[in-house]
Amino acid sequence: MDGRFEWQEDFCIGVDVIDQEHRRLFQIINKLFTFREEEKDSQWISQEGIKYFKGHAMRHFVDEEAYMESIDYPGLERHRTIHQGFRENTLPALEQELERADYSLEAVDHFLGVCAGWLIGHTLTEDQAITGEKMSTWEHLLPEEERRAMKKVIVQLVFDMFHLESQMISDSYGGEKFGDGIYYRLVYGAPGDDKHQEILMVFEEKLLLNTVGKIMGLQTNKLDSMLINATRYTARQFAGRVMEHFPEVSSYDLIEENLLSYDQFQQVFQRKKPQVSLLFNTSGAGYFSFCVIAPHLLESGVGTPIEAENALTEVEQYLMKRETQGGENAKQKILIVDDSLTIRQAMKNLLNEDYDPMLAESGVAAIRAITLNRPDLILLDYEMPVVDGKQTLEMLRSETAFANIPVIFLTGRSDPDVVRKLLALKPAGYLLKYLKPAEIKEKIDQFFQKQAAKSQAPA
Repeated sequence: MDGRFEWQEDFCIGVDVIDQEHRRLFQIINKLFTFREEEKDSQWISQEGIKYFKGHAMRHFVDEEAYMESIDYPGLERHRTIHQGFRENTLPALEQELERADYSLEAVDHFLGVCAGWLIGHTLTEDQAITGEKMSTWEHLLPEEERRAMKKVIVQLVFDMFHLESQMISDSYGGEKFGDGIYYRLVYGAPGDDKHQEILMVFEEKLLLNTVGKIMGLQTNKLDSMLINATRYTARQFAGRVMEHFPEVSSYDLIEENLLSYDQFQQVFQRKKPQVSLLFNTSGAGYFSFCVIAPHLLESGVGTPIEAENALTEVEQYLMKRETQGGENAKQKILIVDDSLTIRQAMKNLLNEDYDPMLAESGVAAIRAITLNRPDLILLDYEMPVVDGKQTLEMLRSETAFANIPVIFLTGRSDPDVVRKLLALKPAGYLLKYLKPAEIKEKIDQFFQKQAAKSQAPA
């Protein structure tokens, strides 16, 4: 990868404290591109240089937000959310990739490319919007709750179709380039309806080779027409499955499709402001993005706007719903503890309708969650790193307040030796992860039915 990102006057927004730090961040990236090619101590230099870049970027975000606050910039909260997404999702995911690859030249290139692309795009759009020179790209995003729902659907689909765990690293992907990619556009509509939905899907080349290519049994490391055509039809199925979960567009038909160059993709992306723009990583297999352009989806909103005329009615209805949900019909709480994001989300989706699921990614997180919100049942992964299921159960039983919370182990192994170890710990039961979802749900329902029968039985 050739790495010179020269500062251009177009990047200036006319605010010294912001422009100076932008220049400095560009200089750091350029130095890192130079250092990465030095054989001697290249890994150590890259590690330290990336820490230096990250430190400057975090300080810059603070200074920029302070400036926006000082001028009462109306887009401050939206801008702050974008910074937060880069700080809490994008950077940690890139750092994990660097560590997995032991700071290889390819991984460092990828880190620098994504950061440089993000910085350029953010400077030319969101930062320019501070001074009123341009409109923010993210003026018309769907509400966070709806974007989060789409993210969950996509994460589950990636696992279902390709057995890959994926992680959203940005919910405000700005169209930046991330390696060699395929840019695919799908347009959906309904007969007699002038409202259309465009889906833009971007696949890193290596992701296609690791997914569709492997399924096809291809032995090549290069894209060919057969793989591209297979990708088209796979992408169609993927987009269709996502749309099935959203009633407003579930009945739409495909009316147009295009394979785009990066420049064409950028033109579409910048001309039509997306309502959803998500960037995902797949644990080293590659990156992909899922963007939706459908302004009419904003019309449905997320609820009735509260205004002077309807405030009393809306507040009363809200309180009635809370009272109903917290009364006799309150759902039983289940804490799902598993180090796999995919398993946690799959279990949550399975139980969400009839129960109130909570999630924890480790034994330590489980203790914290229980302290804040005591569950009626804990589904505990037996095979977890650092603090495993056995140790977590021991910690629970050592606390008097938690000792009587029922625990059902989750495990992917059914060999007799493991089962004996599980039963020796005297849990409320165990569930095999490879059971069909309906079977898992049935066993959990049966557990609570038995609990209810016991509580109603005479002493």
